[in-house]
Amino acid sequence: MIAEGDFEVTMTPLESDEGAGATLARLRLEKRYTGDLEATASGWMMSAVTATEGSAGYVALERVTGRLWGREGSFVLQHDGITDSGAPHLIVQVVPDSGTGELTGLRGTLEIIIDAEGHHYRFEGELAGAG
Repeated sequence: MIAEGDFEVTMTPLESDEGAGATLARLRLEKRYTGDLEATASGWMMSAVTATEGSAGYVALERVTGRLWGREGSFVLQHDGITDSGAPHLIVQVVPDSGTGELTGLRGTLEIIIDAEGHHYRFEGELAGAG
């Protein structure tokens, strides 16, 4: 099953640590999803930004609460991202068994698309036991 739409994100810096090799930072995330996923999300992000332009890494967890495919509940997304000299590599997955309510059993991955028009997502997943 596929879900697509847009999202807005607010990142609030909480703390940073400048040191050898990279600056480490911790941020608070707040998101609003629209489209096939109507939801809000909150969570935390940690990043490492190097002195080399286009090289960085981040990890994040966000709890998403709302409606997906007309079903209500929540789930957690885990992000694992690296940018290597400008080439991005990102995996965003549903944490297994984190789904609640009508989203219990949710599995899947989320693709983030950023372009001149904003932030978009494409979620591909399934609900265990849904037919």
